Amino acid sequence: MQTIKIGYSPCPNDTFIFDAMVHEKVDTEGLKFEAVLKDVEELNQMAFRNELEVSKLSYFALANLLKSYQLLNSGSALGSGVGPLLIAKQHMTEEEIDAARIAIPGKYTTANFLLSLAYPRAENKLEMLFSDIENAVLNGNVDAGLIIHENRFTYEEKGLVKLIDLGNYWEEVSGNLIPLGGIAVKRELDQPTKEKVDRIIKRSIEYAFKQPESSREYVKTHAQEMSEEVMQKHINLYVNDYSVDLGEEGRGAVLQLFKKAEEKGLIAKIKEDIFV
Repeated sequence: MQTIKIGYSPCPNDTFIFDAMVHEKVDTEGLKFEAVLKDVEELNQMAFRNELEVSKLSYFALANLLKSYQLLNSGSALGSGVGPLLIAKQHMTEEEIDAARIAIPGKYTTANFLLSLAYPRAENKLEMLFSDIENAVLNGNVDAGLIIHENRFTYEEKGLVKLIDLGNYWEEVSGNLIPLGGIAVKRELDQPTKEKVDRIIKRSIEYAFKQPESSREYVKTHAQEMSEEVMQKHINLYVNDYSVDLGEEGRGAVLQLFKKAEEKGLIAKIKEDIFV
């Protein structure tokens, strides 16, 4: 039996997606999956070190890794109204944001890419674990924070305010969906194995949708202190039809984001085949 090392985050959307396949609740077509659960920026860095055969990656990280990885059609976080938020204790002008100390969830996150598009002069950034950003803003360690994942459901109750929804910003300037993260596979794997992994992920998501209770314990185990309501909101927001299959619209959105990064000189010119 071939073992595939697969990386994904402990966030509810990912544990919901991958539960059925890593626990062999669906047909894995002779593959066994060794799960590596890390924060998305840690996964990005592991991919830069070529450590994972299959991994969830920020789309901006993947744009920098296309010589080594390709994108699968299943497993993505992509859609409308799902983007990162820039938050602070109080409202700030554009000039104040440009000069602010901003906590970001990682250099290669799609969130940071979008921030660089909206505020290209905002360069005073501090990388930290995404779950620490709210408190960093509250404690005054930074002036503003770029939040992702479940923090978009909790910042208001902590008295923080939204400066900009970068997902909405992207949708307005691009006219397209916002691609956040996708599942990448090493180019060196043979094509039949790549296609097999793609089918298995799709099967795992379809199972999760049909049997939502089946993944609940796995999701809760890795969701730390998150309430069940927030867990479900997280899943509902980030797991959708585009997670099952990007389709033509989803692939178009990914290509547009890559082209924008290329135009801005943030990545090298894309020459490789992007999709499996």
